[in-house]
This record gives sequence, structure tokens and C-alpha cells, in this order.
Amino acid sequence: MGLEHGPRGLMSAQDSLTELARLVRTAGGWVVGETTQRRDHPDPATYIGSGKLEEVQRAREETGYTLVVFDEQLSPAQQLRLESALKVKVLDRSALILDIFASRARTREASLQVELAQHEYLLPRLRGQWQHLERMEGAIGSRGPGETQLETDRRLIGLRIARLKRQIDDVRRQRALHRRRRERDGVPVVALVGYTNAGKSSLLRAMAGVDVFAADALFATLDPLTRRVGVEGGEAFLATDTVGFIQKLPTQLISAFRATLEELESADLLLHVVDATSPAITAQWATVMQTVQDLGLGEKPMLTVLNKADGLLLPDGTPVAAEADLARVDIVSPAPEGGALLVSATEGWGLAALRRRLAFELFGERVPTFAHESAE
Repeated sequence: MGLEHGPRGLMSAQDSLTELARLVRTAGGWVVGETTQRRDHPDPATYIGSGKLEEVQRAREETGYTLVVFDEQLSPAQQLRLESALKVKVLDRSALILDIFASRARTREASLQVELAQHEYLLPRLRGQWQHLERMEGAIGSRGPGETQLETDRRLIGLRIARLKRQIDDVRRQRALHRRRRERDGVPVVALVGYTNAGKSSLLRAMAGVDVFAADALFATLDPLTRRVGVEGGEAFLATDTVGFIQKLPTQLISAFRATLEELESADLLLHVVDATSPAITAQWATVMQTVQDLGLGEKPMLTVLNKADGLLLPDGTPVAAEADLARVDIVSPAPEGGALLVSATEGWGLAALRRRLAFELFGERVPTFAHESAE
């Protein structure tokens, strides 16, 4: 469920709820209902007002829901009170995204980073889990165990967090060595960035001509993957796929995935891949740009690519059917420079023009600079 309060984020409330529903499905759930509430400020006790809480309680009789997911981050106390009132498990967007990341982690590096983020999310919530004992402080039979267990849990999680950070630091040092080797070789690096499910992995596979895992799913890629891409004139560059961004990305994930995101710092060029068919294209573009700024990469050279062009329509309403149709597509690029290239990674459309543009940006070769160019 969502709450509209104060200044809105980059995405409309309905678009954000639609995305939340897809996150729930990605995690293996099934959405049986949704609701929103407009308030000036969240309720400090239960996030939503008492009337809306009663409405959600009544909805359980009609839908039989077993889980309630909020589109914003809840405080530990709010989550505890909501679970007590609703008698079901309550998650916020951050917890849901962390759960999806945990299910997607395949390598040791990804598993370490996700586990660190989960523990850092859990640590401040331990106190709420033991509040039922703290409220009984001084009562017969309740002195000691609650606080003792709380401190024990905090100490164990603190030790685990410290161990995970040491292991991730080892990963960072190993990645730094690989980056220094690449720099000595003098091969330029292009890092693909973009909103989750924009088609970065599909584009990397299409450009490199090698097998790269790609799926029509949120957060299909957690580990950076680098492949060599050749261009005309015998030159080549390295293209690195990175984890997709999303609005309201948990701060714990950004911190934990620092070792992975450092790959962006050494890139010579950021290739921003945008889903041209998304109804929230402007908000998704702005989210990625804000995340890039937050990572301190705002000054990096960037080229914007509008992917999934095979799903667009021509001005007369007919679907795009061939690469030559790209020149007739009427789409407003969210990139302010207006120089984004239209491509379809799955169909291979626009890739020749993209390679020439990248060759020009990286090696100074002369290529046409207009946006829609068909392969020769």
C-alpha cells in the first residue's frame, strides 16, 4: 500500500504502486488488493491513520491476504504495531527489495553484499522485536531475559557485520587489482547503468556477441559482468554490466554494494540504458541520474540509449516492424541533450550506430551524430 504525503518523489503514487506490485510478484507473492492514503505527514504510530488501518483490517475478510507491503520505509515501532493490529506479517519496500536480492544472489560476492545489507537493516529493528518484554520491566519473572537477549542478538549481528565487511573489503581489493591491470592495458571501459529491467544485460549480450544471462525480470543481474566489444578499425573496449537501480533503493544496499558500484568509478563512459516502452520513462531516467549523482559520478561522460524500441509505435499507431522504422519513431527523450540513440537489443536494431558512436566517444573516430541511424 502507498501513502501520499508532502512533496512527491520522482514517480507518481500510482506508478510507484504498480512497481511495488511487480516487486511482490518477483518475490513470489500475489497481489490481491491495494490502497493509498493522502496525508500531510505519516502517522508516527502506525504510518497510516486509524481509519485506513481499520479499512485494511476489514479487507482481510474479503481478500484473505497473508502479507501487507508498504511502499515506504517503516520504522521498527510502526512495523511492530501494524503487525499487532493486522495479525499478519508486514514488510516495507526496503525489506521486499532485500528479499528479492537475496533470492537473486548466485555468487559468493553477491551473497556477501546482500547478507550485509540484510543485517544492517535488521540491527535497528531488534529493539522493536523485544519491546513486549521491555514493557514488562520490573514485573515478576520478567527481569533480565529480554534485555539480555537483545544485547546478545546485537552483539552477534554486530560481529557478523564486521566479518562481512572484512570479506567484502577483500573483494574490493581484488577488484581494484583487476582495474589497475585494465588501466595498464589501456583498454577503455564502458559501464552500463540503468533502471532495473531496462535491458542492460540483453544489450551487453547483443554488443559483445557472447552468451550473457538476461531475463525479463527485476534485478536479474547482481554481479558486474565484463565483456570485450570490438568496433571498426580493430579497436575494442570493455563493457561492464552492473546492478540495476530503482526508486527508493534501500541505503543499506547502496552501502553494501559499494564494492560492485566502484566499477563505475573507473569507467571512461557511462552508457545509460533506458526502457523506451516504460510509461514511467521520465521518472526512471531521473531516478538513475539522481543515483549517479549520489554516487559521485555526475561528471562522468554519459551516453543515453533508448532500448526496447521494437515495442514502440509509429505516429500512425502501427508497431515498429523493422530497423528502418526507428527514424520515424516520435519519442521524447528524457535526456536533456536529446541525443539518445534508439536501439533494440533483442532485434539487433541500432547496434551498428551505437558501436560507431561509442567508437567516436572512446577513440575519436568520426561518425554521424544524429540519433536514428540504420545499420548498413
